[in-house]
Amino acid sequence: MLKFFQYIHGYLIIKVWGFSPERFMNLASHHQLFLWDIENHGDFYLMCISLRDFYKLKPITKKTGTRVAIQKRCGLPFYVPKVKRRKFFAIGLLLSLSFWIWMSAFIWAIEIRGNFHLTNDVLMRYLSGQGLVVGIRRKEVDLEKLEKSLRNEYDIITWTSARINGTRLIVQIKENELREPEEISAVMGDEKGFDLVAGKDGVIVSIITRSGVPLVIAGSEVLEGDILVQGGVPIFNDDLTVRNYQYYEADADIYLLTDFNHIEILPIDYKEKIYSGNEAKVPYIEILGKRIKFGFGRHGFEMFDIIDENKQIRLLENFYLPLFFGSELARDYQIEEKKYSSEEAKEIFTEAAKKIIENLREKGVQIIEKNVTMRKDNVNWYLDIEFEIIEKTGKSIPTSLYVEPVEPEELAETIE
Repeated sequence: MLKFFQYIHGYLIIKVWGFSPERFMNLASHHQLFLWDIENHGDFYLMCISLRDFYKLKPITKKTGTRVAIQKRCGLPFYVPKVKRRKFFAIGLLLSLSFWIWMSAFIWAIEIRGNFHLTNDVLMRYLSGQGLVVGIRRKEVDLEKLEKSLRNEYDIITWTSARINGTRLIVQIKENELREPEEISAVMGDEKGFDLVAGKDGVIVSIITRSGVPLVIAGSEVLEGDILVQGGVPIFNDDLTVRNYQYYEADADIYLLTDFNHIEILPIDYKEKIYSGNEAKVPYIEILGKRIKFGFGRHGFEMFDIIDENKQIRLLENFYLPLFFGSELARDYQIEEKKYSSEEAKEIFTEAAKKIIENLREKGVQIIEKNVTMRKDNVNWYLDIEFEIIEKTGKSIPTSLYVEPVEPEELAETIE
C-alpha cells in the first residue's frame, strides 16, 4: 500500500556523493525527510525520496558538502505529461484494453480430453446441438448441466469434468465399455431383479455365480436369449410352492464356446489418385469464422485435394482469440482405373484380419480355431473368417419372475 501512494505522489531515485553522505542522511532524517531503498556503492549512495521532499534538500547539501543528482523519475506525475503528449496512444491503449476485456467474456476454444471411442467430431456435434459453440458467452455455459447431459447421452461415459480456463472450455471425460452395475431397490413393494441371458448360441465352458440362481452348468448348450442366471431367488411355502421371490441383480462370470463369423469385402476395381507434384498454396486469416484468402488467381487444377493447416492465436496459455492464421494447400492429381491383384488383395485382407484378431484379444476373447479363406467373383474379393472362440457372455435384462399376490378373501378361505 505504501508503494502505491509513493507511485501516486511521485518519487525520485537520487545519487548522493561528496564530503559526508552519512551526515546528509542523518540530517534528512532529523528534518523528517523520508529516504528508502538506500544502497551503498562505496563512493556514492543511491536512494529514493519523494518528489515533495526533494525540494527541501538544498540547505542540507550545503551543510554537509554533498552533491545530489537525479538518476530516475518514477510515478504518476511523470507519466501523465507523457500520456498527454500522446493522446492517440492513450486512447488506443484504452480501446485495446476494453476490447480484450470484452473478448474475455466469450469462449473462443473448446478442447475435449480423455475420449478414445467417441471421436472429437461426435462430441463437438453434440455440444453444438446443446448450444455450446465457439463464441458463446462464458456466463451462458452451465458446467454442471453439461457434465450431467454428457453422462446421460452416452452410456460409455462414466465420468465428466468441465471447466473454463480463460477463453477456453475444457471437457474431460472417462470412457468404459462395460455397463455400470445398476442399483436395485430392495424395498418391498418396489422390488426389481435382473437376469443374465446368453448373448449368442454356444456351449457353456465355465460359470462362477456371485448372485442369483444359475440355470446352466458347464457343458450346457444354450441359444441366444436363454436365461443363464436367474435374478430372483424363490421363497417357498410349506407345501414347496413359490410364495415370493427375493430379487437381485444376477452377477456371474460365464464363458461361452461359440462361433465368430465375419466377411470382408474388397471391390476388384478401384480408382487411384496419381499426384502430379503440382501444388498451390494460399495463405489466409480467419476472423470470427470468416476466412480471408491472400492468393491471387486460380490454380487451374481440374482435380485436387485441399490440405488445410491453421493455428489459433492466443495471448496467454488459456486466452484464445477467434483469430486463425493458416494456409490451404491444393495438390493436383489424376484418376487412374486399376484392379486389385490376388497378391494385393491378400495383403489388404491380412492387415484386416490382424486388426480383427487384435480387437478380439483386447476384449478378452480366446481364439480356439481359425479358418480363413479368400475368394472372388466378377465384382469383389471376399475374405471369409470363421473362428471358434471362447468369450465372456451374459446380458443383463429385467427378470420376468413374478408371483400373483393372494387376495385376503382367498387367503382366509385357504386357512379355513
